[in-house]
Amino acid sequence: MFSQRAALIADTAIAILAERGTRGLTHRAVDEAAALPPGSTSNHARTRAALLELALSRLVERQEAAFSAALAAVAPGKRGKAADLAALVARALHTAMTEQRETTIARYELAMEANRRPELRKVYDELGRRYREPVTALLTAAGSPDPVRQGRQLVAYAEGLLFDAVVGAGGTPSLDDLRAAFGELLGLFLRD
Repeated sequence: MFSQRAALIADTAIAILAERGTRGLTHRAVDEAAALPPGSTSNHARTRAALLELALSRLVERQEAAFSAALAAVAPGKRGKAADLAALVARALHTAMTEQRETTIARYELAMEANRRPELRKVYDELGRRYREPVTALLTAAGSPDPVRQGRQLVAYAEGLLFDAVVGAGGTPSLDDLRAAFGELLGLFLRD
């Protein structure tokens, strides 16, 4: 949980990452963009690595909240049907492509930075695990014969579509297109 000031700093850092990339993210840039007194960001995140970790942690918190809200929209009794799971995943992915586009771009910036910074890689990998566990749980509840393997495949498929839509040349698919794509994949996984 973030304090109000830490959330402001982290949210501003996410916006800067999306707009300017990792090179544009500095303590001073965050202070200026958030209209904070000079040195405020340094008080919460002393080093660049700490600022990157703060942004990554906040980003994951925001995306987990969005995924939880989408999950809550699916009635517990319906979680076993491929079509209902496809609708859930399609809605979450479409939101990441459209309403949360800035957050998604910042996450990709942080993913690339994590390849260069072992200390951030450790945090990124741990937080990434938190994305896969709910997917595995959903597939388990739906009767998947191999929820761990299929969960990894589902996340990889979703990430490919997301990357192509947000930073690739693919454009943003409609919610109906995503629902159909995930319906086909989950139909194969669950044999509905």
